Amino acid sequence: MATVKEYSVEEKLASVLRLQKIDSKLDGIQVLKGELPMEVKDLEDEIEGLNTRQSHIENEMKGIQDFVANKKNAIKEAEALIKKYEKQQDNVKNNREFEAITKEMEMQALEIKLAEKHIKDANEEIKEKGRVLEMAKKAVADKEANLKHKKGELEKIIGETDKEEKGFRKESEDAKTKVDPRLLQAYEKIRKNYRNGLAVVTVERDSCGGCFNAIPPQRQAEIRQHKKIIVCEHCGRILVDNDLEATVTISSPALPA
Repeated sequence: MATVKEYSVEEKLASVLRLQKIDSKLDGIQVLKGELPMEVKDLEDEIEGLNTRQSHIENEMKGIQDFVANKKNAIKEAEALIKKYEKQQDNVKNNREFEAITKEMEMQALEIKLAEKHIKDANEEIKEKGRVLEMAKKAVADKEANLKHKKGELEKIIGETDKEEKGFRKESEDAKTKVDPRLLQAYEKIRKNYRNGLAVVTVERDSCGGCFNAIPPQRQAEIRQHKKIIVCEHCGRILVDNDLEATVTISSPALPA
């Protein structure tokens, strides 16, 4: 029956410390990128929204322009009817027919005035929507220029760090396989609790390197003995001494040619 190797506490601490150092390298690359990935995504979403709004305004303007064209045609039809009625007036046989034709002419004249008012109002609406459309186009142009700048910055950083990041990610996955499963679970939980991602810290000037609260001398002595895994009673981070920290080193990952 195969035997499972039991790792000492010192070996467990060294393995999780090595993982922390690799993950801190990855965190450093993310810091270089800063908020750029989110800013790029936000700008892309804003531009998409503005373009949708722009298309909506253009469709509305097209609808109003069609409305104006219909009203202009209605005016032409009314004017044609008025001319027709004027000719009919020359051939009427009695006052009753004359009054009926006159009434029709007045109705058509009223239709023309109403159509002209509709056209005037519609043209004002087109003018206002045109102003809004130009503002939307300017906003898109400004945001596209900003997006181009942000993308350029991000692509430069990615170009400089991409291979290194991929290498460290692979090393991180490999390092995780060498960490005690229960310790790995605790490590990942602690990392999520802090923005700087530090789950394993050294004792610095008699204090926790994470939260900077004082660590009693007896506790520091226990940390140096590597007999058990000790966490900071204030922040919960895993504590290691500087001697162990000095023995755990990482180098830049081997990059493909």
